Amino acid sequence: VHKNVAASTQSQALNAIVFLYKKVLFLPMTDDLAPVRSKKQVRLPVVLSQSEMAQLLSVMTGTNQLMAKLMYGGGMRLMELVRLRVKDIDFNNGYIIVRNGKGGGDRSTLLATSLVDELHAHLKQTRNLYEEDLKSGHANVYLPNALAKKYPGAPKSWDWQYVFPSNKLSKDPRSGAIRRHHVNESNLQKAIRAAKNKSGISKPTSPHTLRHSFATHLLESGTNIRVLQKLLGHKDVKTTEIYTHVLQQTLNNVISPLERLEGLINN
Repeated sequence: VHKNVAASTQSQALNAIVFLYKKVLFLPMTDDLAPVRSKKQVRLPVVLSQSEMAQLLSVMTGTNQLMAKLMYGGGMRLMELVRLRVKDIDFNNGYIIVRNGKGGGDRSTLLATSLVDELHAHLKQTRNLYEEDLKSGHANVYLPNALAKKYPGAPKSWDWQYVFPSNKLSKDPRSGAIRRHHVNESNLQKAIRAAKNKSGISKPTSPHTLRHSFATHLLESGTNIRVLQKLLGHKDVKTTEIYTHVLQQTLNNVISPLERLEGLINN
């Protein structure tokens, strides 16, 4: 309060004191402590316009461009994208299943039709890499929880492989097994940062900006906010409603419903 620190810093200090008493000193905390809590300010998300998004994607190339397109086209978070498995892409129905997203839940999101051919070509290259790992005995992808015990053959199956695998084999620090992990998320972060500078965009831009832009552009096109909530995986619609505040900046594009009735009224 006196040093005017951020709300998160104040909360961290309070949590540290509580941890000290409960876990280290094993002393009870009084029920009427009543600390002064800072209210976290609502920050509007940074959103790129559709033209800015086109500029950003146009200067990107290769796998990073494909990943950025998927992220913007489906509103996925960065780690949801890099952890995507082959089995989670449904080409026939045109959607992507996001497994174990934020909060531990699963959801389905959009697969842009324009990306189907490009994604098929990418998976063909990934399949070649997988076949090489099979021959060398290193086709052993990581499975969450105890799925590897429940499905012993799954780590070597094509369906469970990462859509965006790493170029190098690595040693799993948990089990010591040599396997191919997913691509490092920092690669896309650096690529988007470089594309932002190259395209001359002045707004702070990160991979999460693509998710914000996906949500805002869908609302601008008339998508129901409840549908958007499901696509983004928000448990509370209030979280999704933050994008309606961004829309206030583009009220000049909104047409009053009365304008559409003028012709009927006059007749």
